[in-house]
Amino acid sequence: MVKGTDKAYDREVRLNGLYLSIISRYRDHIEQSEHLSVAELPKLITPRSELVAKKAEEIKNGFGVYSYNSSFLEASVKAFAFVRDEIEDAVMPLEIWLLPDETMTFRLGDIVDRNTLLCSLLIAMGNPSSKVFVYSRGAARRVFTYHIFKEKIYTMEFGKEPQEYSSREKMLKSMKIDDDATVYEFDDKMYIDVA
Repeated sequence: MVKGTDKAYDREVRLNGLYLSIISRYRDHIEQSEHLSVAELPKLITPRSELVAKKAEEIKNGFGVYSYNSSFLEASVKAFAFVRDEIEDAVMPLEIWLLPDETMTFRLGDIVDRNTLLCSLLIAMGNPSSKVFVYSRGAARRVFTYHIFKEKIYTMEFGKEPQEYSSREKMLKSMKIDDDATVYEFDDKMYIDVA
């Protein structure tokens, strides 16, 4: 290490500890002020935000001439890889949803934050069918992004390989949804209760 770096690092650790202490003290107030109802979740999908649009263009530019019909599927896999590999999964000390620009700026986010970023990127690259899908049953929760392309459904779930389904019904059937589950999906325009 360079001389003086230990002191700077120690200061940064102490400063981060102080920030965490302050946040923890006001946790209930912050969570109440930041609360979004599930019906307001579409506000989290921001395909036209500056950083999302810039990243979507960067991915599309990697194809030379980007053609939605011939390039989108491969571009969607590149967007998924970017979020999977470049955005670190982080559980926050309080329940708060980040906007995609914040997730990209800090390169951190929880499972919902990472999926709202991915969904925003897919819409920005030309696929308005992209949605974030949330399945909860008891303490278990699954969150993934899916889109329709050329009459097929493609799911992208962190920790798994992307999956292809011939129909939405087959995708839903694979999840074995029962009456005890809470299932919803959302994009930048709407929130829908699935079950």
